[in-house]
Amino acid sequence: MRSTFKTLFYINRSKLKADGTTPVLCRITVDNKQTVLTSGVYCKPEDWNSKKGELRDGMYNNGLVKFRQRIEQTYENILKEQGVISAELLKNTIIGVNTIPTHLLQGGEAERERLRARSLEIKSTSTYRQSKTTQSNLRDFLLSRGMEDIAFSDITEEFGESFKMFLKGNLGYATTHVNHCLTWLNRLIYIAVDQEVLRSNPLEDVEYEKKNPPKLRHITRNELKKIMETPMPYERQELARRAFIFSAFTGLAFVDTRNLYPHHIGQIADGRRYIRTKRAKTDVEAFIPLHPVADQILSLYNTTDDTQPIFPLPSRDQVWFEIHEIGFALEIKQNLSYHMSRHSFGTLLLSAGIPIESISKMMGHTNISSTQIYSKVTDDKISEDMDKLMERRKIV
Repeated sequence: MRSTFKTLFYINRSKLKADGTTPVLCRITVDNKQTVLTSGVYCKPEDWNSKKGELRDGMYNNGLVKFRQRIEQTYENILKEQGVISAELLKNTIIGVNTIPTHLLQGGEAERERLRARSLEIKSTSTYRQSKTTQSNLRDFLLSRGMEDIAFSDITEEFGESFKMFLKGNLGYATTHVNHCLTWLNRLIYIAVDQEVLRSNPLEDVEYEKKNPPKLRHITRNELKKIMETPMPYERQELARRAFIFSAFTGLAFVDTRNLYPHHIGQIADGRRYIRTKRAKTDVEAFIPLHPVADQILSLYNTTDDTQPIFPLPSRDQVWFEIHEIGFALEIKQNLSYHMSRHSFGTLLLSAGIPIESISKMMGHTNISSTQIYSKVTDDKISEDMDKLMERRKIV
């Protein structure tokens, strides 16, 4: 006899985090027995539609839809494999209490789910989105071998070397992406080692591809000036333009700008203001004296209500789209992206003669070698400018 099974999403309006959000909870009912688990999605109480059991902005409901689908699929799997089910068994299986992955793709999906929940918590989806591609490449490789999955215990050094050749030869990936895929594979294996599914990593001797010199995309002073001198006609585009300029003068990545609150702004004795915050990516503190341009942009937004972020930025993808459109409208040669503002900050500071140690502290780098990449960019620019000068002299 099939069990009665229901799910219900709801929030507890009395339990709020410091940023004013509360988790969306899911109540699972099986044969009139209930249990509750968090969906990993957070929202503000005013954004929750109690009648429909969803967020008022439909675009942000995808996480809840996927979570419900995962519950329903897990329910079907348990019922098929074990013939009996309870609310607690379903909950424990979903959160991983009873299931430690023993196969590679299975482990990958479990890790992707953890990354998904983490991305919602830190409001940055880059690692989670990248894992979709690397997991897909791993699946394609297994299918090319006629396999739907592989047990961790069956993975050998040959498997790792063949995967690398598949990425380079069959899929034609460049060095950077090949190494991303190998990193993902090793990540899953080391998780299996931590969970005592394996005793050691069989791919320890599989070497990564030699990296090409890093190429940081940045804009020139003239291009930055052009963006600063050209207000946008639409409100969302203008917000994206100002945020881009703000990051070009502070070096903050998008997620750090979006997570910036009034309490991150301080003032020293002489009245000069600064930003002190920890980077979401590395948890390293960044200390940034505010340039007058950045300070002027701040004055246009929230600098008093610490329950709200300073900038009312929409999702990363929406801002990226607006920035791309701005670059196209201003005829900037490169495909303009938000992160170019951060690279431009580092490059322009080095060009202005600011000590590399100071730049490293402002950008919140984990070590100074990350900052030294900008030295290479400025050295290349000097060489390029000198070549142009010599060419002009030949013509004269």
